[in-house]
Amino acid sequence: MSDRRMQRGQQWLEQLLQLAKFPTGVKETAIQTIPQSSDSSQAELETYWLTIDETKLTSAQIQALVGSEGATLDAIQYLANAILNLGQEREEQTAYTIELDGYRARRQAELQELAEDAAQQVRSSGQEFEIKSLSSAERRQVHTFFQECDDLETYSRGQEPDRRLVVRLKN
Repeated sequence: MSDRRMQRGQQWLEQLLQLAKFPTGVKETAIQTIPQSSDSSQAELETYWLTIDETKLTSAQIQALVGSEGATLDAIQYLANAILNLGQEREEQTAYTIELDGYRARRQAELQELAEDAAQQVRSSGQEFEIKSLSSAERRQVHTFFQECDDLETYSRGQEPDRRLVVRLKN
């Protein structure tokens, strides 16, 4: 079943790139399993990583596909998730992450470090900490990082485009 979803995502992304006149394809894929919560009654979420082959792209094309602060890559990823899950039952839906030139992996490491810094600050001060300027996908990632923390909780505050992630001690 997961192979079918992976192939469907790969075909969709390759077709999008072809229609946009980018001379490339999807070179590798991976599956990342993310626990939904520490409650064992909830299933784990499989995220399919679709990696765009950058070897046939110029640096300008890579920059165009990534966009400012990953905005174009985020938009492609949003479309992939919306289109590929359209008409699927909730339990049949899956998450897709679009990677190009290591951008997502680098950003994930930055987010992990940001989350660790926020956790340290909240634990030492006892005060909540707001993390600004995250996309909705990045906020979701940071929420996931904190799921294993017994003493901390996160929630989102505000409205787009000024939505922030808040880290605080659990009551």
